[in-house]
Amino acid sequence: MPLGHLPNVAHRARRSISLLLTTQLVVTGMVAATLTATMLSTQAAHAQTASESQQRTRFDIPAGTLSSALNRFAQQTNLYLTGSGELTRNKTSEGLKGDYTVSEGLQQLLSGSGIQFHFNGENTVTLTSATKDAVTLAPVVVSDDAVAESAYGPVEGFTATRSATASKTDTPIIEIPQSISVVTADQVRVTGATTLKDALSYTPGVSTTPWGNDSQYDWVYLRGFDAYSPGFYQDGLQLRNTGNWAVWQTENYGIERIEYLRGPSSVLYGQNSAGGLINVVSKRPTRTARGEISAQIGSDDRKQIAADVSGPADSEGKWLYRLTALQRDAELSVGDGLPNDRTYIGPALTWRPSNDTQLTLLAEYLDMKVASNWSNFPVQGTLLPNPNGEISASTFWGEPDFSRYNQEQWMVGYLFEHHINDTWTVRQNARYGEFDTRYRSFYSPRFVTVNAGNPSAAENFRLVARTPFGSNESAEQLTLDNQLEANWLTGRWKHTLLVGLDYQRSDFDTVAYWGGTVAPIDVYDPVYGADVTLTPAPFIDANTVLKQTGVYLQDQIKFDDRWVIALGGRFDHAVIENDDRLASASEKQSDDHFSGRAGLVYLADNGLAPYLSYSESFSPTATLDPATGNPFDPETGRQYEVGMRYQPPGTRNTYSIAAFDLARQNYVTYDTSFAPRNTGEVTVRGIELEATLEILTRMDLKAAYSWTPEADATDSANPAEIGKRSFNYAEHQFSLWTDYTFRFGMKLGAGARYTGSTLGANEESPAKIPDYTLFDALIGYEVGQWEFAVNARNLTDKEYVSNCNDSECYYGETRSVLGTVNYRW
Repeated sequence: MPLGHLPNVAHRARRSISLLLTTQLVVTGMVAATLTATMLSTQAAHAQTASESQQRTRFDIPAGTLSSALNRFAQQTNLYLTGSGELTRNKTSEGLKGDYTVSEGLQQLLSGSGIQFHFNGENTVTLTSATKDAVTLAPVVVSDDAVAESAYGPVEGFTATRSATASKTDTPIIEIPQSISVVTADQVRVTGATTLKDALSYTPGVSTTPWGNDSQYDWVYLRGFDAYSPGFYQDGLQLRNTGNWAVWQTENYGIERIEYLRGPSSVLYGQNSAGGLINVVSKRPTRTARGEISAQIGSDDRKQIAADVSGPADSEGKWLYRLTALQRDAELSVGDGLPNDRTYIGPALTWRPSNDTQLTLLAEYLDMKVASNWSNFPVQGTLLPNPNGEISASTFWGEPDFSRYNQEQWMVGYLFEHHINDTWTVRQNARYGEFDTRYRSFYSPRFVTVNAGNPSAAENFRLVARTPFGSNESAEQLTLDNQLEANWLTGRWKHTLLVGLDYQRSDFDTVAYWGGTVAPIDVYDPVYGADVTLTPAPFIDANTVLKQTGVYLQDQIKFDDRWVIALGGRFDHAVIENDDRLASASEKQSDDHFSGRAGLVYLADNGLAPYLSYSESFSPTATLDPATGNPFDPETGRQYEVGMRYQPPGTRNTYSIAAFDLARQNYVTYDTSFAPRNTGEVTVRGIELEATLEILTRMDLKAAYSWTPEADATDSANPAEIGKRSFNYAEHQFSLWTDYTFRFGMKLGAGARYTGSTLGANEESPAKIPDYTLFDALIGYEVGQWEFAVNARNLTDKEYVSNCNDSECYYGETRSVLGTVNYRW
């Protein structure tokens, strides 16, 4: 039950004590649940690390000159390297990233250099030229799927240890002073997630069905705030939305990883939501040849085939390619025969003329043809009793020949990187894209009174009146991000300095229609085929152009390999141009804003990393102030966060806990006469926990818990909203997934997702929305290059309500069962 707004000091004190006690209980429970597994995993790792020379160390040495790479290796391993300086003259290194023993690391760095090494004692290594009579070192072949993880590449298993989303640099996650979760492609595949919101359903701080089982969008709430209007990010570049009905779409099969940076993030990305951002990383060409063909069938008449091939295009490996494609023919889980079809093609090409320079071209085409559906019904028959019984969650109250969300989009861009020298690296990332959307749907379902003389008669709660709606939208977007990175060492201080200049321009054209004529429909016995007439006069006919130019500076400072300080600032100039063709009026709004971020991390020898941070966000608004006739100032966000990460030495297991105080401020609210004021404020406080374990190489476990006791409106133009939970975001959310692979190839997996009760947005629901738990399952088998799997989500086909307002409720996802066959080479 959400907490009310109680300004009483004693109440706040009791709540703080409750917060601490609950945190201790949750931490104790999670640790107890995984302690045995962690000990087993740690013991297994330490059994192979009896001597220093066999202990694995994590390296992050960038490409550059061989002498620089060897010097960094020596500093990190406390080795003394001896040899002639002529050995490394004019020689380069591809760097070293990942977990290696000392010997493995040296072999990798010296591979192909004509240099050999041998130990003279425990900490001295002599480098000599390899002669014909000398024993040639066998190079360590590291494929793209090996332990040398990159923040931009694939991850083997569920545990990612590096990220670029939080800093725009390839940084170990344990050194980032802000919460971040990474969903790997392996996790997406193993859990059977077919959409972005499915993939995020085992992530703390995310609500994946805030508006029910809608077929059009990956609509999620991040720490309680809507991610719909700001949009997601792809490869660090924003997929900006306006808040209308068409949005940029993503495809899970074309994604290498999904990263959720929690909390305000404007210091690197400009205008954004206070709740954080989602960044998806596209599949990129690989240096080793590989491929996959996947076929899938399942419930809702699903038939899908996909392919992913990649590798070098020439013998020298200077040209790399990748082609990812998917074709799906399916139906929605509601109604009968409603389309849910998709075509996706994602080609990519990389040119590597040298170890210092790389250019990757990325393109994608997506065509989706989906019947529009919201799974929303009147409160009577969903949350409240109906004399005719409960309305089925599989009911469709639209019209099969009218209800559509058809979108065609394409994007093309590039990622360029050049290492100028051992210190300086320059990057430029750019993308241009377009989409065209035709959306037809119905809104405002409400029962038709048939028997006015008896308001409670059953016949008054069967027929639903419908309001037709239509929107034709198109968009063009150009984004460009220039980065200059410097890495240097001054005594005991290491710096990673980032200077950036980015620009984006989004052009949206919208023509929308509200109203028309259509006959009511019986939601207990629907009969389709009614004539639908959409009003010919649009209520929106406008063109909106959003522009943003930002300059940012960030320094990640490491002292004694113990302390990490992150400082950043950004200045933005944002412009909104709106051409209202109905009113023959044009408006232009300009805003300038500065955003900052600061954080501190301590890296302990035992794997603990406590941190604290402060971050900000902003987002312009086009709403006009009636008193001045000018647009209101931008809304802002700020967050204080304190947390701790833990990665036991010698394992890939990770644990994290974060407590945060987050506020969205100065957003527009409306008083009882519908006059706007930009005094709105919502304060969200909570604790989030996450654990990702890889146990003895055969078992994955992922657990997440979110406790959000406060998410209240603390200021509003409407006094009735103050003190109420301002959005449909449960106080308690918990998820757990685990899978085990047997030695003979069988894999079994199971998951549970719990969401606590709510009272809907602004606590408008006429009754408490019950909590619910959904179960997922997996059974699979691997033999040779073949993989077979059957996934079920919402295994028990539980019907549940995910959100309500005062008149209607939204059903959540129904059961889906998918059978998949993959062949890899």
